Amino acid sequence: MSSPLSYTLRATVGQARSGILTTPHGEVPTPAFMPVGTYGTVKGLIPEELRDCGASIVLSNALHLWVRPGDELIRELGGLHRFMNWDGPILTDSGGYQIFSLKEFSTVSEEGVKFRAPVDGQYRMLTPERCVQIQENLGVDLAMAFDECIEWPADRARVLASTQRTTRWLKRCIAARTQPDRTALLGIVQGGFYADLRKAHADEIVELDLDAYAIGGLSVGEPQDQMLAMVEETTPHLPATKVRYLMGVGYPVDIAEAVSRGIDLFDCVIPTRSGRFGQVFTHEGRLTIKHARYREDSRPLDPECPCYTCRSFSRAYLRHLFQANEILAPRLLSLHNIAFYQRLMARLRAAIEQGPDALTEVRALALRWSAAIPE
Repeated sequence: MSSPLSYTLRATVGQARSGILTTPHGEVPTPAFMPVGTYGTVKGLIPEELRDCGASIVLSNALHLWVRPGDELIRELGGLHRFMNWDGPILTDSGGYQIFSLKEFSTVSEEGVKFRAPVDGQYRMLTPERCVQIQENLGVDLAMAFDECIEWPADRARVLASTQRTTRWLKRCIAARTQPDRTALLGIVQGGFYADLRKAHADEIVELDLDAYAIGGLSVGEPQDQMLAMVEETTPHLPATKVRYLMGVGYPVDIAEAVSRGIDLFDCVIPTRSGRFGQVFTHEGRLTIKHARYREDSRPLDPECPCYTCRSFSRAYLRHLFQANEILAPRLLSLHNIAFYQRLMARLRAAIEQGPDALTEVRALALRWSAAIPE
């Protein structure tokens, strides 16, 4: 069985690597950041704007699209690419993390997870088989296997039992596939914050020879050093010939540090969510545009940024939009943040091509860019 994905390695610096991920809907230069379009849209932005920002792949959420408007409707309308008018690659999260966030309204069993959807209050049962069917109906390029994401901290016995269940669910996902030549399946490494469990689980699911692999169960409230330690323990156990995805991470410094530990794909709501609340990433650090200090500031958000927002508007104008509750404000800031993240990824790719000194420099810059500007 041939995979719908291929990964071509271009350069390495230590564990860091740059390459090209080839999918049925085009190529993705890696390392890459996927803007989050949970409901089939990156909030406030249109596909052309994402392309202009440099995005080559986006992420949507299978669970949410199943609940509303329904995966079968989307299939009948030509699939998710046509539905959202995005002709590039799409990865869908299975919904495991979203169910984790609804743990007060969900019940986990060997069959799957019964949960109450906030949209309509109805109970639904999501199983590994249904998870695969939903994502194949959506027609996406990369589908995530159904896994169990658990809280931090959790004791070893609970983590071990959960990780073993994730493996059993993964094998059911594999058996449920009907379009393996069109929709890739990614297995998710779990194991909590126990290095030996992470290694063992990675070794176990790599034997299943999946299209690609992800590291899950991180970015759930733990300190950054613990997250990075688990990444560092896991990536050496994943195939060098297949793309690696770290789920739900994070700030620029998190991404740069994870890239240096061998990660290729990232997603996070931080750039768009921050933009909606008036916070932007700049080469000086993070700033909050709503603060009074920007009331008369004629400078662009970031003088080093070539995005539409920075080319066109002053900090004073953007602050005015927020003060006036204008819908344009979060749109323009989200646009800038997505562009900033895409430029970060381009800089990381170039640094890996240039060598260790260049990568060290970008890691140091990412730390500065993640910090808040003192007010």
